Amino acid sequence: MTTSAFSTLHLKPPMLKNLASLGYAAMTPIQAHSLPPILAGKDVIARAKTGSGKTAAFGIGLLTHLETASQAVQALVLCPTRELADQVGKELRRLARCTENIKILTLCGGVPFSPQIGSLAHGAHVVVGTPGRLLDHLRRGSLDLGGLKILVLDEADRMLDMGFQDEIGALIAAAPVKRQTLLFSATYPDEIAHMSRDIQHAPVEVSVDEIHEEGAIEQLLYEVEQEERTTFVARLLGHYRPESTLVFCNTRKECQELADALVSLGFAALAIHGDLEQRERDQVLVRFANRSASVLVATDVAARGLDIKELSAVINYELPRDPEIYIHRIGRTGRAGEQGLALSLATAHENRRVQAIENTLGSGFTRGEPELLTAAEHRPPAPPMVTLCIDGGRKNKLRPGDILGALTGEGGIAGSEVGRIDVFDMHTYVAIMRQSAAAALSCLSRNRIKGRFFKVRS
Repeated sequence: MTTSAFSTLHLKPPMLKNLASLGYAAMTPIQAHSLPPILAGKDVIARAKTGSGKTAAFGIGLLTHLETASQAVQALVLCPTRELADQVGKELRRLARCTENIKILTLCGGVPFSPQIGSLAHGAHVVVGTPGRLLDHLRRGSLDLGGLKILVLDEADRMLDMGFQDEIGALIAAAPVKRQTLLFSATYPDEIAHMSRDIQHAPVEVSVDEIHEEGAIEQLLYEVEQEERTTFVARLLGHYRPESTLVFCNTRKECQELADALVSLGFAALAIHGDLEQRERDQVLVRFANRSASVLVATDVAARGLDIKELSAVINYELPRDPEIYIHRIGRTGRAGEQGLALSLATAHENRRVQAIENTLGSGFTRGEPELLTAAEHRPPAPPMVTLCIDGGRKNKLRPGDILGALTGEGGIAGSEVGRIDVFDMHTYVAIMRQSAAAALSCLSRNRIKGRFFKVRS
């Protein structure tokens, strides 16, 4: 393509108008390369990382092909985690804003089953969900895939890593053979190639590596002893003092132990891994995304699909075995013209991993010098925001505007002091600038919201 303007595509005027209103001025590389074959109805296998614009790529495609007169499920999007499914569902609703009568449902585990059955009974054009919950609906007869036109597998490599092969296979077996299949994956292991051969027909291959300007990410490797890893992460955080840091561990146990150790040292650290309950995961993600926690310790699977716009630093507590995973990890920092920082720890026995990554990068690591690290003389800086939790949500008809109105009205708090407001079914989380948190807590606790009092805590 000679231009990356959406107007060069054969899109309907309402879609072009909506894309312009959303600020979609030009296509990202993954959109420019994958949208033409998607709109042409071809199968596509694409390598695309989180943050590359892939959701809009398959979203615009599937919304364009929908027949709104039919209430059958025409598009199914499989995601590895509830967080990614929620994120994809929200983005599809934004993309469908100017197209009338489109119904999009998100079906994931961790929430009651009955309301989902009721929603499906009223019809849906697009269903987004996790394989396990979707298969449950299929087996109960509440999900019918007989009219499916488009199947999307998002983060396919993670779904395979998480053991969803059987669920994916059962869902595909229930779908029409004649359909369009779009497969998006951050990496291309052999399993993805095998999957593509089994479920796609003459797919168009699209591979767009995330491009950073030269020098956009400073990469440093520190050689440490195994038992020094935890204290060394604290030294790195104390020296570089990044506002937001994602620390990668290879196991759930390491993940939780490191987060607990950092908290004991005064850092605002959280852990996310597969052992957390869904509500705990929601709280962790909200607090990190709204900048009321400065360090998130995660496994690769748990970090997939996280909606993190700005990330000051990435720390590899331990190098991954797959060099592509390393590239995917550090690609979360140094975006949108910002300077990124990637710090990695390795023992002398991990030379093979180091060499494999250097071979993939095409350059050697810059070795960090531990003796140059200056530990901060005072406690780590407190995050700029505080998260308040309100014991009420969508089920209570609460909306972000209700919370913002209460704070800026009765509370007299400036709108600029209020950050993200995340409304879930039973809880709402609101980020407040630290200096206004006490006033906001008092305001929300003593005043009615939507005509009733809600319990609020920090």
